[in-house]
Amino acid sequence: MHKFIFGLPKVELHVHLVGAASTDTVLTLARRHPEVGVPTDETELRKFYEFTDFDHFVDVYVKVNSLMLSGEDVSTLITGLAEDLAFNNVRYAEVTVSAVSHIQMGVAPDELKAALETSRVRALAEHGVHLAWIFDIPGLRTPGEEQATLDFALRQRPGGTVAFGLAGQEAGRDREGYRWAFDIARDAGLHCVPHAGEMTGPATIWAAIRALQAERIGHGISAVRDPALLKHLADTGIPLEVCPISNLRTNVVRSAQEHPLPQLLDAGVVVTLNTDDPGMFHTDLNSEYLFCHQEFGLGRSELADLARNSVRASFAPDELKSRILKEISEHAG
Repeated sequence: MHKFIFGLPKVELHVHLVGAASTDTVLTLARRHPEVGVPTDETELRKFYEFTDFDHFVDVYVKVNSLMLSGEDVSTLITGLAEDLAFNNVRYAEVTVSAVSHIQMGVAPDELKAALETSRVRALAEHGVHLAWIFDIPGLRTPGEEQATLDFALRQRPGGTVAFGLAGQEAGRDREGYRWAFDIARDAGLHCVPHAGEMTGPATIWAAIRALQAERIGHGISAVRDPALLKHLADTGIPLEVCPISNLRTNVVRSAQEHPLPQLLDAGVVVTLNTDDPGMFHTDLNSEYLFCHQEFGLGRSELADLARNSVRASFAPDELKSRILKEISEHAG
């Protein structure tokens, strides 16, 4: 099964650029910028990544983001991510970038655009990985972050830009309040992929669907609490970007036995498998597939179907989708 999973062609739809940074990448950046205060020792960095809850995770995430002080730093991140994706046999990934967070650290918008575009070309040339960008509102209560995210996504619009997202804390942040920003993004031709239902209940998912016209839902695992929502997701085919190990690391789900992924599949919901913040959660996409085999009993056919779900739910060009789907079928037999 390990051999099957490692060889399975994959697509990833929910991975945050900063959170994807491997231990080696973060150590490189931390030693480049020791004044930021991120541990420069590997053992200490791993302890730094032991989260007590989601709020603690956000605090650490912000600290690591503080290492992104130039376009070169962003390129270092993307290069490391591309190497890790290639190791996991990922053919295509939609990477969530909180552009406003990098700009606030002093990276000029045109410098950030150049880093994204140059690194994207390099990822394909050197690692065979196609990268696309989702620009998200970080959801950290920073004044003006919605407009700043729109400004970068629409004015700079780096090559590979496909979607507009919303992350961060869900409680106390009514999705309706973000409608105006998503309307503008949608009118400009971007797909809409907000987070919802990770830390809060089904009402947040409903709001993401109704107010933001979500085409995919980031996480969405609390949908299992609402049979009507499960039916709606199954009937409409709105995919969920599920990140099992992330949910355990942030204590959103207390144990593997309690994770709702099997219930979602049983309800006919389109589930895609993702890592969220693999560098911080000590995971990768191979590990997520192996987790689903070991904890939920999913076999080769079911795992191949999850891989196909991610391809079909992506915003990749049709020709690339067809090619990856063919590779999955050839591998799965």
